[in-house]
Amino acid sequence: MLNLLRTRFGGLPVALLACLALCACRLDDGPAGIVFRGGSIHTADPDRPEVQAVAVREGRVVWTGSSEAAGRWIGRDTRVIELGTATLLPGFADAHLHLLGLGDALAEVDLVGSRSYAEVVARIAARAASQAPGSWVVGRGWDQNDWDEPLLPHHAALSAAVPEHPVWVRRIDGHAGLANARALALAGIDGQTRAPDGGRIHRDDSGAATGVLIDLAMSLVSSLQPELPPAERRRRVDLAVQHLLARGVTAVHEAGLDREGVELLEQMARDGELPLRVHAMLRASELALRQPAHVSGWPSDDLTGDGVLALRAIKLSADGALGSRGAALLSPYSDEPDQRGLLLADHAAVLELARFAAQNGWQLCTHAIGDRANRIVLDAYEQALSEHPVDDHRFRIEHAQIVDPADLPRFAELGVLPCMQAQHQTSDMPWAGARLGPERLAGAYAWRDLLDTGVIIPGGSDAPVEAVHPLAAFHAAVTRQDLAGQPDGGWYPEQVMTRQQALLHSTLWPAMAAFREHDLGSITPGKRADLVLLSGDPMSVPMHEIPALQVLMTVFNGRVVFEAQPQPTGTP
Repeated sequence: MLNLLRTRFGGLPVALLACLALCACRLDDGPAGIVFRGGSIHTADPDRPEVQAVAVREGRVVWTGSSEAAGRWIGRDTRVIELGTATLLPGFADAHLHLLGLGDALAEVDLVGSRSYAEVVARIAARAASQAPGSWVVGRGWDQNDWDEPLLPHHAALSAAVPEHPVWVRRIDGHAGLANARALALAGIDGQTRAPDGGRIHRDDSGAATGVLIDLAMSLVSSLQPELPPAERRRRVDLAVQHLLARGVTAVHEAGLDREGVELLEQMARDGELPLRVHAMLRASELALRQPAHVSGWPSDDLTGDGVLALRAIKLSADGALGSRGAALLSPYSDEPDQRGLLLADHAAVLELARFAAQNGWQLCTHAIGDRANRIVLDAYEQALSEHPVDDHRFRIEHAQIVDPADLPRFAELGVLPCMQAQHQTSDMPWAGARLGPERLAGAYAWRDLLDTGVIIPGGSDAPVEAVHPLAAFHAAVTRQDLAGQPDGGWYPEQVMTRQQALLHSTLWPAMAAFREHDLGSITPGKRADLVLLSGDPMSVPMHEIPALQVLMTVFNGRVVFEAQPQPTGTP
């Protein structure tokens, strides 16, 4: 399958291969900075998938081979790491997350895992008690599907517990939020307020707002939050970066930045404070896209000249999320027959942006979860690319969770990448059947069916929607089970990936989705030395043990940026 994709993307050009060879030769001069040897090393390189030793020098992999031959790279100052039972992999790449949103989630009220609305209220009230009077209390992570009563909440209990602070807490998927009475009053939301197109104000039987705002209606409250000071924004990004490095993630695709977010990351990269590769997507709402004179230097494969930050992609959202019934479906929701979801961008809007992207060298990445949204996006991509052919566009659909079976082959036919998150399947499976009914599940989270058409599936977490846990994602991909091993045998197990596909899903395929397979994604001489060292081998341990493997070390650009502290042994 990989050979098929190399043909589809043109493979690695001869000039590029020659460049890599020249780079390796230039670096083949003197001892390495780090040598790993004597254990399992899975390279994700299709031409040499396993080796016994790796030498790293000046930020690059300079050599791979046998343990016996590694000695020539060892000098007086070389750090030699004997792997033993540990396993070396390319650094994990997350092809869809929200870096700034992850930083916010780490700094704000954490509602993930709350088992009831009462617990949500208690966590918010505890945070409010520690804040200045009248200040905003902001958080994220509640999911009514995890509660004994899986109903969208009403603000009454929250407003009674926290009356003096405006409160705004997003649902786990980021496509809905809950406001208390104080925040609703500040936003002027009452029984007469109309929701903007593409949004919904949830109401009770009397017509009063419950406090739940869905998709584009969220901005009625979220836009009122005060701006964070620059120093706090940088602190939160650093929180997110350190969180990722500790989990072995060395590259991310940031799924939707405004201009200020791009400028923040660019400044941090120039200051040497961003030890993470970022393939950034600019939000489609940034109108400067239509004014090229105002975005000089964009799109760019390398904004800072050091391979850290790229801005060559645009992010558009075509619909909402399945959990909040915002995903746009061809037929009504099985558990709410008067709803078909929310369309945030129609065919004309997607087509306009796809034409712009094809004509101006941008990659277009469109969020589409429901089968209706996926069809609209595929139709628009097909029309735009027929009008403005691009040899290597690598347009993407983000999530591609529910696809009509008739549309599955179109991804390969159009060269469109379905960028999917394995953990979404295990999070959604308890209630996805209720939303969709059994027939539509045939095209839900259909990894194997898509892979069999010849496409790749770049993987990620969608953090902070899901936890940053690449090994949990690997486990989900190969088992279709949650961390408790449920359901027995896996949920629609015919859609599992192989272990090799799961490895590529989190390494080489995200690099390809970012146009970076020439220097990222595999342990190959000449490529950048972004690596992760694990306590065991996910390619061979029993599948139920995969999520428990530990990240021992993360290497970014040839430098150790995370190293686990040795665990104490014995008793005092």
